[in-house]
Amino acid sequence: MFARAFRVRANTAIKGSDRRKLRSDVAAAFPNLSAEQLAEFIPNKEELNVIKIYSHKGEAVTVYMNHRNPILFEVEKALYPTVYSLWVYPDLLPAFSTWPPVLQKLAGGADLMLPGVVVPSSGFPQVEQGTLCAVTLLGNRAPVAVAVATMSTAEMLAAGMKGKGFAVLHTYLDHLWEYGDKSYPPTLAPLVPDCAAEEGAGDEEEQEGKEPVSSFPPDPVQHVDIGDLSLKEQDSCAELLGEEEFHENRAAEAAENASTEDQQQPEDSRTPQEQMDALFHQCFFHALKCKVKKSDLPLLTSTFLRSHMFSCCPAGQQLDIKKSSYKKFSKFLQSMQNQKILQVKELNKGVESIVEVDWKHPDIKAFAVPAGFSPASAAQDSKNEDREQVYHAPEIIPLYGVSTRMVPLFQESGHRKGSILSSSEVRNIIINYVKTNELVDESNKNFVKVNAILCDCLLDKSEQDEISHLQWDDLLSRCLERLQPLHQVTFFGQEPVVRKGNIHPINITIAQRSSNKKVTIIQNLELYGLDPQCVANTLQQKVQASATITPVPGAKDRVQVQIQGNQIHHLAKMLLEEYQLPRKYVRGLEKAPKLGRKK
Repeated sequence: MFARAFRVRANTAIKGSDRRKLRSDVAAAFPNLSAEQLAEFIPNKEELNVIKIYSHKGEAVTVYMNHRNPILFEVEKALYPTVYSLWVYPDLLPAFSTWPPVLQKLAGGADLMLPGVVVPSSGFPQVEQGTLCAVTLLGNRAPVAVAVATMSTAEMLAAGMKGKGFAVLHTYLDHLWEYGDKSYPPTLAPLVPDCAAEEGAGDEEEQEGKEPVSSFPPDPVQHVDIGDLSLKEQDSCAELLGEEEFHENRAAEAAENASTEDQQQPEDSRTPQEQMDALFHQCFFHALKCKVKKSDLPLLTSTFLRSHMFSCCPAGQQLDIKKSSYKKFSKFLQSMQNQKILQVKELNKGVESIVEVDWKHPDIKAFAVPAGFSPASAAQDSKNEDREQVYHAPEIIPLYGVSTRMVPLFQESGHRKGSILSSSEVRNIIINYVKTNELVDESNKNFVKVNAILCDCLLDKSEQDEISHLQWDDLLSRCLERLQPLHQVTFFGQEPVVRKGNIHPINITIAQRSSNKKVTIIQNLELYGLDPQCVANTLQQKVQASATITPVPGAKDRVQVQIQGNQIHHLAKMLLEEYQLPRKYVRGLEKAPKLGRKK
């Protein structure tokens, strides 16, 4: 409900009689609150405000505020607590647990599916369909979402824990949470430790004297996957838990066999993950202090990693985000953003850039450049490295999603709506379907007989009475046309990202300015990991013409490169030959001036 921004329509204070009515409504909605808790929840003298808002879908919502934080919201005369209230009263609602990576999907507007619900050893709380519930993350009792059960506990178990279990109304990290003080969830130990938590913990005796491990570090999305959640990522989370347990065992063994020499070198006792975290912090602050200038902003995050942080890595060491606790570079930057060191924005869909750096931040000012580096030489090296840095064109793979119309054709092979397939997988599935159902025309094997499913999936209504056979090529092309287009982009040193639709090509146009002067305009460079400012600087040096960065008309927070004259010949050589981008991803090269004609 609050995954997108909402509009505030009114903000008024709650006074005497209205406050008493609200307290009675809360008592009726949440009968397990004691009289003391109720008086604390809806106090007599503290400031309470009521805000009328409209969600992005146009729903009218009433939000009750205590100081800065929303404590309740009301939809169609039903009261719901916010996560801020549930952190104070964690047992107000029956709770169900899920895995940490699921939180980002919930905050983005997704409902909680039953396969993502963790089954505790003590069993689920007994709820009925429509019961208001809290959602927690494994190992922490602090709720992170408010949801309504779409079926009873018995029905969930009878369904084999498949299907949608909870309709999510509000989450930690959504816009309603952002309307408050943006505090983080507390760490609350589970009342009954479940099996998964017990496996991750050591013996009780070993845990004595150690600080409890928080489920929520200072970074609010440390345990949240910013990219799309996939089975692969869930596996990586399981691997991460296994690695941490392995490192804890290693640390315990090291403690037992500690010697005087080990005590003199405490850094050797750090786990490989901790060492990689420290290396990332060192290279990050080194790059900001010695290499990045204000004029470089906005700076693509991929360029910052590739061109600046990598060059700050000490000899004999190598940055590998997968070996750190962050697992993804975007998570690392989010952590730095939460510390107010820099600001990252998505200037283009799926492409993030650093738009602001606080060079007066205490952590940057306190950073000491490692031995062998100096601010002057590092600044000079950055200029040379910008020229010598090898650009790696992203790997772009077209993918296809199974649409509703195509489900009957793909369900025999075990796929359902939303399944993502490559073109070769689609081809193999169609071939196997035709052969399994004996649809190859016996008289001419170049043709396939159209059965009822192929007819419904691939033929238009006007064709269904006329076409009884299709050629193989026509069959496959029709199938690809009716699937949802997707594409996967893999940038150098980063995890693959799957996006909807076909990738937009780099668009080159020629525009006429005053005095009949022509300019060349280049758009969508960021989609391919190219920094518009770097491209503008390189072009300016190559053609000795003025190049600038200007906002894209009608598009917020997007920029384009504009350079004087018709420079398409130089652009073609740079993009196709130097950067090795496939020609199909560059549009507008046909507008190059004919050879021998003046520009």
